[in-house]
Amino acid sequence: MPSADPILSLPKEQTAVVAQGPGRVTVRHDAPVPALAPDMAIVRTAAVAINPADAKMLDYSATPGAIHGDDFAGTVVALGEDVLKSGRLQVGDRVAGMVHGMNKLRPDVGAFAQYVGATADLLLKIPDNMSFEDAATLGLGVTTATMALWLDLRVPATLEQLAEARGLAGEGEKEKEEEEKEEKEEKEEEEEEEEEKEGEEKEEQGPGSPASSQRSGCFVLVAGGSTATGTRAIQLLKLAGLRPIATCSPANFELVRRFGAEKAFDYRAASAAAVAAEIRAYTNNELGHALDCVATAETTQLCYGAIGRAGGRYCSLEPFRAAVAQTRALTVDASWVMAPTVFGRKLAIDGAYGRDAAPDHRRFGVAAYAAVQPLLDRALLDPHPVRLMPGGWDGVVHGIDVIRQQAVSGYKMVYKVA
Repeated sequence: MPSADPILSLPKEQTAVVAQGPGRVTVRHDAPVPALAPDMAIVRTAAVAINPADAKMLDYSATPGAIHGDDFAGTVVALGEDVLKSGRLQVGDRVAGMVHGMNKLRPDVGAFAQYVGATADLLLKIPDNMSFEDAATLGLGVTTATMALWLDLRVPATLEQLAEARGLAGEGEKEKEEEEKEEKEEKEEEEEEEEEKEGEEKEEQGPGSPASSQRSGCFVLVAGGSTATGTRAIQLLKLAGLRPIATCSPANFELVRRFGAEKAFDYRAASAAAVAAEIRAYTNNELGHALDCVATAETTQLCYGAIGRAGGRYCSLEPFRAAVAQTRALTVDASWVMAPTVFGRKLAIDGAYGRDAAPDHRRFGVAAYAAVQPLLDRALLDPHPVRLMPGGWDGVVHGIDVIRQQAVSGYKMVYKVA
């Protein structure tokens, strides 16, 4: 049974990566260990992952003295009063998640530290078959993807369907349907082998034909499908029973297909308008949901062009260009997601990234993590490809510079720190 006052067993100071000022961090050995809140779990960190946001927020809204970093995995060493009462977690549990690092309102909380003060009901228990290094990639990706897909895009699937892996439940039925279809086609060929003209017409059916109608389905476009958030979104969509398609470079086609993308499009093969036209053709001009994980003017234009004639929803991971959004203001609802709102608290970040408190986002996050946990337990949620980097905490400092230079593609940099 955990101690009623577990914070007594923890040190007062720790090693952490701390912001010095815009664009600058350093390793300190006298950073404060987070004060234990009633809804908190203190986690002894085993591995951390670096995200583009770690460089972006450091450059844009640095908080000198605050502990940096979002993604982590480790072992629970202390539990707040409310968490002890709930019984959901125990000291010794292996967990992964995210925190709002470099937070002006909680400067002692960040992932790049020996001890992380995590919100307990927004933690995932790591299954025995998953390493700390793989688990460190989960937190921000799961949070961003679920918020973007279910809160912003309102995809036509429930979190309950996700938790049940409804998409996999239907795989057997789909295979059976395909087999029956093949048998029927073979029989028709035997019976009508002399009717070549009719056979050619069947092969060349247009957009209004039964074949293309079957294909329209519940497509969701993930632009930047090979990013960490992109692969996570693709896999969640597939598990929920939807039909993810993605844009990425040809070098990452196999990656996005492995995570569940039905079709991959080369975003560099032609202009954004031309690629969008390809996507409209593939989706029978009925695409209604687009997640933009790259968030440039070009990808916004591509997503807007790919959305079908009836319109739909677009969600970006960054503020989007208003000029592009205005091109379809009446038919496309546009938004952009900030993952740290999942904690329900105010985001004291400079400029457009600041947000008011959003208690409903906290409630959603709890439900989303509860839906994802059984997927982890059943080994259905694969980690984004990991590249284990050397150097411990000093390596993390270097890694922030590497990701700032956009020198990472198709994998996530992870550091063992214990």
